[in-house]
Amino acid sequence: MNIFRLLADLSHLLAIIILLLKIWKTRSCAGISGKSQILFSIVYTARYLDLLTTYVSAYNTVMKIVFIAASYATVYLMYVKFKATYDHNHDTFRIEFLLIPSLILALLINREFTVMEVLWTFSIYLEAVAILPQLFLVSKTGEAESITSHYLFALGSYRGLYLLNWIYRYIFEDHYELIAIVAGVIQTVLYCDFFYLYITKVFLGSYTDYYKY
Repeated sequence: MNIFRLLADLSHLLAIIILLLKIWKTRSCAGISGKSQILFSIVYTARYLDLLTTYVSAYNTVMKIVFIAASYATVYLMYVKFKATYDHNHDTFRIEFLLIPSLILALLINREFTVMEVLWTFSIYLEAVAILPQLFLVSKTGEAESITSHYLFALGSYRGLYLLNWIYRYIFEDHYELIAIVAGVIQTVLYCDFFYLYITKVFLGSYTDYYKY
């Protein structure tokens, strides 16, 4: 554990809280991609199955349970409780084009060819691109509510901080996970355009204008 990982986890937790509060308070999931939320639930399920086999710490266990529970709660709110507000017409990204390549890549490139390691690797690859349906939805509709923007910014910050965590661990602990680092870089790059737009919105108020075609 180091400050960057702690901040990353807190940023991730903040993103989840922002999203759930947004849905619950507005009684609507407009502007949120259900496809991305399904992918995230798959990511956390595949990654944290080691809860059944390995104990690291109370902090580690609690955070894993929170992320799994929150991801399924979000999917439930979007597809069941507030289904009428879900934008099916615009949330059309074909997630099988992300799921299948991620699984194949995990089977081919992994640390060790065991069930748990392949699932962990699959979750890393899939998380790197899981936000694409959300970004696609934002670009397709040409707008994003402020609260959705904050959610995306917190989620992107989580990945950026995790990259700093890996750099820290490499320098001070002589430890690195090449698969996680490469996937993290790809994921952070996907957020770069949004980061620019978010800052533009915050300081210049022109986020939605940029995305209108």
